[in-house]
Amino acid sequence: MHEGTRTEISTLGEFGLIRHLTQDIKLQNPESRYGVGDDAAVLDYPDKQVLVTTDLLMEGVHFDLVYTPLKHLGYKSAMVNFSDIYAMNGIPKQITVSLAISKRFCIEDIEDFYEGVRLACQLHHVDIVGGDTTSSVTGLAISITCIGEAGKDQIVYRNGAKDTDLICVSGDLGAAYMGLQLMEREKAVFQGESQENIQPDFAGKEYLLERFLKPEARKDIIEALRNAHIRPTSMMDISDGLSSEVLHLCSQSQTGCRIYEERIPIDYQTAVMAEEFNMNLTTCALNGGEDYELLFTVPLTDHEKISQLKEIKTIGHMTRPELGRMLVTRDGNELELKAQGWNPLHE
Repeated sequence: MHEGTRTEISTLGEFGLIRHLTQDIKLQNPESRYGVGDDAAVLDYPDKQVLVTTDLLMEGVHFDLVYTPLKHLGYKSAMVNFSDIYAMNGIPKQITVSLAISKRFCIEDIEDFYEGVRLACQLHHVDIVGGDTTSSVTGLAISITCIGEAGKDQIVYRNGAKDTDLICVSGDLGAAYMGLQLMEREKAVFQGESQENIQPDFAGKEYLLERFLKPEARKDIIEALRNAHIRPTSMMDISDGLSSEVLHLCSQSQTGCRIYEERIPIDYQTAVMAEEFNMNLTTCALNGGEDYELLFTVPLTDHEKISQLKEIKTIGHMTRPELGRMLVTRDGNELELKAQGWNPLHE
């Protein structure tokens, strides 16, 4: 929350706040004909298919402001929406940002949040074209809608995988979950201490915190696939954990799968942290979530091409549905893949 200068939101009112936050936005995309300032934005897509995704984030359910800076929260809120568009093999173009704000926030707080949103938008060449603000009695709520585009022959769904397709992931898995565990531990220490100025110990764990607080949507992977002339047969982003997402692809594509434990990409810091917490490393990578990496399948004939691409690992293959959905352990045993990913509708 903002220290120092504090301007109450009531000094500007709803429309004044929106004007204040959006007055110097310059539209970057030719499809964005008209942005903030009228009853609706005007978008023009003559030859493309339009993709639309939306995310609702609630304080206390999806984020904890004890350890989440508002600028990081704005950045992440935008990035997770861009990630959904990339997961369709599309390009994000516009977002709308809606906020429900309680009285404990001031104008400077919301400026910090918007600064994070705008930084994410600059990096991905996305226009802010609208939104809404209202008051809240239950803390901060954030709703972002992202609009993207793709050529009709470019869109990749979750239901296109076939038997023998290779299963691939970008980046590494489990780091964001370890970052969350680390933050929760330090929060517990902080709240249990009576003395002032206790400093959390994050030395050597910066990567985990960055993965949790500042995820990056994988535009680079989409571009690399396009440049290599590889069109995935199915794809989604990893928000609820690898096992949950693999099972989604299998059920929508009506396939089975074999995922090989030894091939799951895991960063060294993630492994060290899992040991420190006495957690099973594979379980963290399979079920952690919030990695925002891309999970996709490609035809077996693309094996040579895909193996040339950095940051992409082949972790298994699709099978006929009757062969089941299995994790092959390091010692060669087959375990049924279970989705223990995070579910916001259950305690």
